[in-house]
Amino acid sequence: MRAPIGFRISNKRKSLKISQAALARLVGISPSYLNLIENNKRDIGGALLQRVAHHLQIEIDDLTGDAEHKLLSDLEEAYADPMVESLPFQPDERRQLVAQYPASAQAIARLHRAYAGAVASADAYADRLRSDPLLSQLLHQILSGITAVRSSAEILEEVSDLDEVERQKFISAISREARVLGDVARSLIGQFEVTSEAARSVSTLREIDDLIIERQNYFPQLEEEAVRLRSRIEAHGRFGLSTLVELLQRDHGISVRVGGRPSVADFPGQYRYESDHASMWFQGTTTLATRQFQLARLLGELSSAELLRETLDGAVLTNPASRRLAARAMGSYLAGAIIFPYSRFLAEATEVRYDIDQLRERFGASFEQVAHRLVSLRRPGEEGIPFGFLRSDPAGRLTKHFPLPGLLLPNSGHACPLWAIYGAFRQPETILCQVVRFSDGSRYLFVARTLQHRPGAYRDPPNTISVMLACDVRHADQTVYGTGLNLSDQSADVPVGPSCRLCPRRECPARQEEISGPGSPSSLTRLPLIPEQFALG
Repeated sequence: MRAPIGFRISNKRKSLKISQAALARLVGISPSYLNLIENNKRDIGGALLQRVAHHLQIEIDDLTGDAEHKLLSDLEEAYADPMVESLPFQPDERRQLVAQYPASAQAIARLHRAYAGAVASADAYADRLRSDPLLSQLLHQILSGITAVRSSAEILEEVSDLDEVERQKFISAISREARVLGDVARSLIGQFEVTSEAARSVSTLREIDDLIIERQNYFPQLEEEAVRLRSRIEAHGRFGLSTLVELLQRDHGISVRVGGRPSVADFPGQYRYESDHASMWFQGTTTLATRQFQLARLLGELSSAELLRETLDGAVLTNPASRRLAARAMGSYLAGAIIFPYSRFLAEATEVRYDIDQLRERFGASFEQVAHRLVSLRRPGEEGIPFGFLRSDPAGRLTKHFPLPGLLLPNSGHACPLWAIYGAFRQPETILCQVVRFSDGSRYLFVARTLQHRPGAYRDPPNTISVMLACDVRHADQTVYGTGLNLSDQSADVPVGPSCRLCPRRECPARQEEISGPGSPSSLTRLPLIPEQFALG
């Protein structure tokens, strides 16, 4: 999705009272080409963008507006909502709104987010009321208790000749039923709180996304802290698993156990920090890369707790789930910065043309760990290729993502079924490269691969996931994955969308959901065999 760079150029040029012809002459292009750029019909970047920014006396970041990409994505989702999709929106209405009235665009996005959260909560409560047998049982217990209390109270009220023993018996019955009612009511409230917590997951994920986009997935204070911790580790010995184990034992009194069972029975994870026992437990089948990463993360969280807390305090996190997930993300970021020192990692990534397998060998890391670190190479003046990151489970549900400005990623659920992240499941343990083209003409290189966590026992099912990196096709020739691809031949591109619901491609044979874009006609692949008008009577 193109950001409204052209509109920003036009607005700034007009505010400076510079004619289109004059600016075109200054930057060395034709007025007609500048007109196409200002109407957002041509991309602009590199040296040309720098010249435009220079003559308009504006920072490049203010022109590119990476934050506006997320706002555009939110508006696309809001305008595709079934409540408003039939309205006659203009094709460029959302881009113009973001460019000219950003506060109004932000207001619409926030209102839609609040509306979506309210609908999710209402749906969750409705589903719980309709289908939950436990809820039905609790309501039945409440009704039975109320009936018993009422019967006892009526007897006490209406029968005047009860002796004291019988009266105390009914009073005890009322007291007993009241206590039971209290317990049942607390259980009922607990069930609704669980539902409400689940319904907040969408807003929780968006808050994490907002934090990452706001900081461009680069946290300079954590990078500086990682340098300090790396130096401390290397002062003790050669960086690696054994040195981390020794340092945790010496400075924090923490032992490391590999194999056996954790202190919590039937714990499903591969590793667990047991603070009560001052030990870090790993499943025996975990890889050395997993152990190294998690020990670096543990050391970072123990040594830099105050800095991590300050980082979270500076973010907008409205509920405990958001803060918990953000804390996990920041701890993992710090661990990645320790294992992959920024400047060295960027230099080696550039040398091997971002070959993830070579970087894995050089740093003793996993494919996913290297992919995560590549996404965070956003230091001003020392940037790597801007990548986005996605992870999916075998059911196609997106379980983690780091946004890439311009690439519309679904906030939850499933992405386009044609994306390489899903094709990788059909070619396990093989890197799949794909050049895709969205309906607005934007093109990306997708690189995906499946990974499998080793099972701990014969009956444990293997946990397979797929991870994917994405970058603008303009950067593809800087990577080993662009080798052999004819990047200038758009006929070989795979036509895709963000997800079926948000994709306007009527003719797509892979479509799984009806089109719900603003004013979109019906999908050509999801029509009845016999044409018929389905109007409301």
